[in-house]
Amino acid sequence: MSKKKSEWGFIGQLLMGMAAGVVIGLLANASVMEVVCSIKHVLGQFIFYTVPLVIIAFIAPAITKLKNNANKMLSAGISIAYLSAVGAATMACIAGYIIIPHLSVPTSVEGLRALPEVTFQLNIPPIMSVMTALVTAIILGVTILWTKAELFEKAVLEFEAIMLKVIQKMVIPVLPLFIAATFAGLAYEGSLTKQLPVFLKIIVLVLAGHAIWLTVLYSIAGFISGKNPLEVVKHYGPAYLTAVGTMSSAATLPVALSCAKQSSVLSKETAEFMVPLGATIHLCGSVLTETFFAMTISLMLYGHMPAMSTMFLFIILFGVFAIGAPGVPGGTVMASLGIVVGVLQFDPAGVALLVAIFALQDSFGTACNVTGDGAITLMLEGMFNKHGELAEHGAEPLHIDGK
Repeated sequence: MSKKKSEWGFIGQLLMGMAAGVVIGLLANASVMEVVCSIKHVLGQFIFYTVPLVIIAFIAPAITKLKNNANKMLSAGISIAYLSAVGAATMACIAGYIIIPHLSVPTSVEGLRALPEVTFQLNIPPIMSVMTALVTAIILGVTILWTKAELFEKAVLEFEAIMLKVIQKMVIPVLPLFIAATFAGLAYEGSLTKQLPVFLKIIVLVLAGHAIWLTVLYSIAGFISGKNPLEVVKHYGPAYLTAVGTMSSAATLPVALSCAKQSSVLSKETAEFMVPLGATIHLCGSVLTETFFAMTISLMLYGHMPAMSTMFLFIILFGVFAIGAPGVPGGTVMASLGIVVGVLQFDPAGVALLVAIFALQDSFGTACNVTGDGAITLMLEGMFNKHGELAEHGAEPLHIDGK
């Protein structure tokens, strides 16, 4: 219950930050906005400083944790979760190129009031670039597995715990203030009234995208398993509603397990293996949402959508980052900040807008993630338990802290 209150509290703080920022931007003069812009600059410097550290802290340990569970069923579960995230992002990307240009996204800056110059600058450059951090994390994780370096394995796990605390105790608390400063700037410029109606349309489109992708997943699951996917999805209503209310796959896990076990086409062994794993690594709804939002914000703030080659790289990397995303509110968008900045070239204003808008629909993205876990469970049922093999030999127990 306390976790649910905490997550709703975070969303409430973001909403209050947005509202306060709008009020300040509409009423402030140039002198006040100089202070606001300076605060935004300093906070942005700190947030972007942490990005490479977060990449190393969550990708390297995610690789080392495969050591104790490197079996075919786990590999299949991880691979399908990755492909689901990449597939959802690809669908969102294609839809974005087709739909977004027809949404009348405001890109003109004519008639906007210029923001004052930043008067106080505290530059905190990251210790390495985003791509350097990603390559470092992969090399570190893989070589720890190869060499069985127990000391380094413990070190990266402790670093993961440290950076999780940095996110929870430092980054998350300043995000509402950072977003408030960003929305103050948008309101001061006069562009806010042009942008919000577009985001309302996009949220509706994203929800439709969730429904389409879940249909795709369950159709594939039915083909692989040879069983009726409706015998799974019809039981997932309580899990979906719980996820909407909690905004957390971890908090929804008991309900999701109960829903999966009610299905006549899923075995207890498969459900108890894949549902907890899916709560940790399967984020198709969140990935779909962020991809579509990012393309819209790129057009809105920078006058163009990313090139197809750029989006291809973004999607391939996003699938990896989603699997290693930290289990905190908005974990998907937090984990992806590195590629949002490094690949899509978002500045602090773009990042703040992405975080704020993503948070407003985070509950529905989580509900899509949780419901999609049932489809992957059905796929594994068809791949590994068509004739009750798991009941005969026993499925390997899986103990993972979910998101």
